[in-house]
Amino acid sequence: MIESWLYELFSQWIQPYWPYLLTFVTTVLSVFAAGHAIMTKRDVRSALGWAGLVLLSPGLGVILYFCLGINRVRRKALALRNTRVKMPSGFYRYSVEPVETAERYGEAGETLLQIAKTLGFVSGKPLLRGNSIDVLNNGEEAYPAMLAAIHNAKRSISLQTYIFASDRLGLKFVDALEAAVKRGVAVRVLIDGIGVRYSFHPVHKLLRARGVPTALFIPVRNIKVLNLRTHRKIMVVDGASGFTGGMNIRLNHVVSEAERDPTIDVHFHLQGPVVQQLQEVFADDWNFATNEILHGPQWVSPLEMHGTIFARGIADGPDESVSALALTLHAAISAAKKRVRVVTPYFVPDITLLSALGVAACRGIEVDIVIPLHGNLRLVQWAAWSQLQELISFGCRIWLTPLPFDHSKLMTVDGLWALFGSSNWDTRSLRLNFEHNIEAHDQNFAQKIDEIIEGKIARAFPLAFDQVTTRPFWKRFRDSLARLGSPYL
Repeated sequence: MIESWLYELFSQWIQPYWPYLLTFVTTVLSVFAAGHAIMTKRDVRSALGWAGLVLLSPGLGVILYFCLGINRVRRKALALRNTRVKMPSGFYRYSVEPVETAERYGEAGETLLQIAKTLGFVSGKPLLRGNSIDVLNNGEEAYPAMLAAIHNAKRSISLQTYIFASDRLGLKFVDALEAAVKRGVAVRVLIDGIGVRYSFHPVHKLLRARGVPTALFIPVRNIKVLNLRTHRKIMVVDGASGFTGGMNIRLNHVVSEAERDPTIDVHFHLQGPVVQQLQEVFADDWNFATNEILHGPQWVSPLEMHGTIFARGIADGPDESVSALALTLHAAISAAKKRVRVVTPYFVPDITLLSALGVAACRGIEVDIVIPLHGNLRLVQWAAWSQLQELISFGCRIWLTPLPFDHSKLMTVDGLWALFGSSNWDTRSLRLNFEHNIEAHDQNFAQKIDEIIEGKIARAFPLAFDQVTTRPFWKRFRDSLARLGSPYL
């Protein structure tokens, strides 16, 4: 009876009018989608583009908007990361007022003071005195130092990374972490849900089989969370010794032993109060992934000052209301009085950052940008080339480093301030990934980073204006097409 009633309802009332009903539903959805784009898109061009698409292409435009236009990354991240770990009182033992930085360097301190004030607001973290930072070049220096720290751990090990390969280098870390667990050390390993798939045999299963508590940061279950990635590289041992930078756990960073695709990179060993900020970020991410709260003296140590560097951790991600990374880069560029140096493997910044670099060059600032001649991601490389002509026309100097591929992520301003960590100069790092960087206010340390950058420039090729403009039309058109996809590269 019910089936016959439904058939009669459809044949007499719905079927004759279904084109009108479809038109009505499509129109309502198109108006709703256009309104949503106008209300939520901060970029006027993006808002107009999406509104025009859904209104001029009813149906198809609505489908495309709901699949690609809505910022699911931000909405999903805010829904998922709805809890924050509160560290014990006294977590920050040594803080410093920004004015002390200016007093320390005299007139040159004005640059640091301007950056310090901005980043204090952006990060919500204090600038901490009393840190030491050691530079670790490539896997030849970084991995032995990290493995030694794991072997010497007495209370706890926090390890977070984007890629943890199951190659022979990764297996050394697996063995060391298993041995630490057997010694009674509290170990927590957090790997990105996409990054763990870079190996044919995912390492998280092996770690769990060995008894090492391991979690994935947003396991990949459907396409809606595909862009939610933790790109952070953090290791903290006994709450007192920290490692961070751009290096994943992967054999190709050991350049002398890499079986394929050798990759240059820089990592850093930190001691001092800033390590607690690393631990806080890890504890927050671990709590998000597992609901476990890490607390107690095994995770948070009463740190002593280990050096003279002023440093601060800057966390960024699609769940933050303020784009910490973008504002950090803008603050550093605008504060520069002499020079800005940037090293990045992927260079596809948005128009505002491109303009900031161009304006800096126009006002007489030396702007050096060091990127690979041969990138490991073709679409990203093509999109980068589409923007280089404008920068060179403003007076920025572009340096192309030959193979092996350089994965380093460094920035310095006026030989006084340095930034390092996990972030690239691309839209993915600026808007989509969970990233973590360290700013260092110290002339001696900044000069060390400048020396590294100078070494990269010494082996690089300068890119001239005519080398960009005289490229074949099909290459320039290809690069421009690739740039259209830059928000998702």
